Amino acid sequence: MDIHLEKRRFTPKKIGIIIAIILTLALLFFALLSSTGNATLNVDKERITISEVQIGNFQENIPVNGVVLPVKTIYLDAMEGGRVEEKFAEDGAMMKKGDPIIKLSNTDLELSLVNQETAVYNLLTQMQISQNAARQNTINKRNNLTDVENSLVEAQRKYELNKKLYEKGAVGKQDYLETENNYNYQKEKFQLAKEVLAQDSLSSQQESQQAKESYERTRKALELMRKKVGDLIVRAPIDGQLTALDVEIGQSKSKGERLGQIDVISGYKIRAQIDEHYISRIFNGQRGNFIFNGKDYELEIRKVYTQVSNGRFQVDMHFAEEVPENIRRGQSLQVKLSLSQEKEAVLISKGGFFQETGGNWIYKLSEDGETAYKIPIQLGSQNTRYYEVIEGLQPGDRVVTSSYSNFGDFEELVLN
Repeated sequence: MDIHLEKRRFTPKKIGIIIAIILTLALLFFALLSSTGNATLNVDKERITISEVQIGNFQENIPVNGVVLPVKTIYLDAMEGGRVEEKFAEDGAMMKKGDPIIKLSNTDLELSLVNQETAVYNLLTQMQISQNAARQNTINKRNNLTDVENSLVEAQRKYELNKKLYEKGAVGKQDYLETENNYNYQKEKFQLAKEVLAQDSLSSQQESQQAKESYERTRKALELMRKKVGDLIVRAPIDGQLTALDVEIGQSKSKGERLGQIDVISGYKIRAQIDEHYISRIFNGQRGNFIFNGKDYELEIRKVYTQVSNGRFQVDMHFAEEVPENIRRGQSLQVKLSLSQEKEAVLISKGGFFQETGGNWIYKLSEDGETAYKIPIQLGSQNTRYYEVIEGLQPGDRVVTSSYSNFGDFEELVLN
């Protein structure tokens, strides 16, 4: 007897479940494949820079741009305004102290000098007239005192004579009293004449002193005016080279206007521009160096200008020892400025990787050198050649130090 077997059929529901499972597995497979593909990147070794981590002497320094300047510069400003009448020297000339450079004319100032001289001469003449009058007055009073003294002596003689005669009854009382009164009168007159002479002498001294002081003030004013007129001839204040002379015949220059400068060329200094980020770490006595014509020269900071302009401040650096030959004013130099003492540290060479990583991670090579993978690191100070490694790397490790700009977010590099 035949047994009837019921034929199994795939229902639409079952078919849908199977398809969903297949699609899910496919998606998982492709996701895994995609993830594995993004984690590695093939890189040509010839296109990257591989550096070895090393231990060595390290000193933090920064590169700064500097310009060569004379060790000292004296600016020439117009002490008095005027019109340029004559030029005695041209820009670049070597000057000695006191050499004339330009001559200005100022008619108002010159007229004031003439008036001041006239005032001094008039005052001197008046003072001499007053002194002569005072001397004559004193002479007259002395003569008067002499006459009064002589009258007193005569009155005293008559009084004493009549007194004796009166006591003997040889003269009358009236004659005696007249001589006594005359004697007393002459005594008072003599005393008054002495007081007048003394007062006159004191008054004459005071007037003479006041006249001398007035004359001295006027004379000093005259000397000042002469100096102002003398300043119309601008002279070199020190020995040096005349530079930046900006005057032409016929130009009008105002008082205080810059005319040029004198550079003391017995030595040079370097004026460097430094980022304001370092202002708290810069001080007098700090050292730096630069290469000139293949030779290393050492500098020392002598002055720090703390005013910040456009994110930078300035320092003046003087040569610590030897000054290079053929160095010239205005030359630009790059100075390596030291910020710390030398010490031993773990180092990696500087490179473009820092721009993408900020020094927070780096690609480290495997032992076989076939791959490089990301590791976290911490960097400290830097100089013109190296970064100081605080943690994450050991001496002997090899790392990729060139730019990572084409590596994206790949965790591992396959080096071909």
